[in-house]
Amino acid sequence: MTKFRRAARQALTVARRDFTATVLTPTFLLFLLSPLLMIGFGVIGSLSATTAATGGEAKRRIVVIAPQREAQIVQAVDKQLRTVFTDPSARPELRIDMPAGDPAAQARALLASDRIDVAAVLYGAFERPHILRAASANVEAGYLQQLAEQVVRAQRAGTTVLSRPQVEVVQRGQTTTSGRSQAAYFAAFGIFFLTLMLSGQVVGAMAEERSNKVIEVLAAAVPLESVFFGKLIGAFGSALLFVCFWGALVANIPRFLPGDIAAEVGEIGTAVGPVFALLFVAYFTMAYMLQSAVFLGMGALAGTQREIQMLSLPITVFQFGMLGLASYAAGHPDGWVTTFAEVFPFSSPLAMAARAANAPELWPHLLALAWQALWVGITVTVAARLFRRGVLKSGGPKRRKAAAASA
Repeated sequence: MTKFRRAARQALTVARRDFTATVLTPTFLLFLLSPLLMIGFGVIGSLSATTAATGGEAKRRIVVIAPQREAQIVQAVDKQLRTVFTDPSARPELRIDMPAGDPAAQARALLASDRIDVAAVLYGAFERPHILRAASANVEAGYLQQLAEQVVRAQRAGTTVLSRPQVEVVQRGQTTTSGRSQAAYFAAFGIFFLTLMLSGQVVGAMAEERSNKVIEVLAAAVPLESVFFGKLIGAFGSALLFVCFWGALVANIPRFLPGDIAAEVGEIGTAVGPVFALLFVAYFTMAYMLQSAVFLGMGALAGTQREIQMLSLPITVFQFGMLGLASYAAGHPDGWVTTFAEVFPFSSPLAMAARAANAPELWPHLLALAWQALWVGITVTVAARLFRRGVLKSGGPKRRKAAAASA
């Protein structure tokens, strides 16, 4: 027991050293605000793509050739239909032209004109209308077909206003299957994204301290397992600070969302509850510890940045594979693939986070957290022993090559 306390105290000393060395620097503030840059680039990219995609659509028109007495009804029906047809391609701006001579020739002239981009033209009696459209304007032609049908109904009713039902929004108090499935997938993806973004910093710090011989000085004063555990806890402390900062911001985002979107987000929140939030934090901790332990061992064994980059790629591909397993488990709670994803140590945190949204039982989560904690200890111990045998006892790869050359 005394030995365990000493090891824990030494690990916490190393953790405090690494935490303060990471957090109390100006670069950590930049790291904390780095998602703003990602969001900014994403917004700029989406705006550019949207402008490029909708620039042509903004100039498109659909045309109805109708006399003046029917124009008011057409405009009123079009205004209401645009609240139903949400596809942007289905609702270009409507233009109403008065008949001039032959309506068929007038419609063909509009489609052939290079002064206006006409997608579709409707002419003739609304009971049996004629619609001419461009080859790529099938959706616009369908919109004009519905427009003509609703105009006929409005004319028969003798009004310019279509029926408006009374719509009431009901908040469902019980959890829904779709809400649970969405929460399950977002839980798995959220843990994957956070671990992918945050755990990689352990590699650079470990490789830097190895090149500066700091790790060897620490290993001479403290057991190597305590050094590795301390570094893991220190890195997790900075990652947890990052998550708490952005978690507090994200939690307040629904206040600024429109009513319908905020209600949908609230439905997902109702589907999971406060216990899910605690389990999400616990599984993020396990996922981060497991992934960082692997990166920690990689940074301890890799001698150069090139070796770190070469090893990072297969580990990242492996992480995407774990996300695939967890995503399948989120959508298919039953089955052997889901069971394998929940038992396999490196996919278990993601899959069990998805299970936390799909199943209310707590005992599987307690068992899974203990199982994952065991594998964190195994991974750190194996990484420390590999570092001791491969670097400390042999003097490192460069020294082995030099010794072999002199022999």
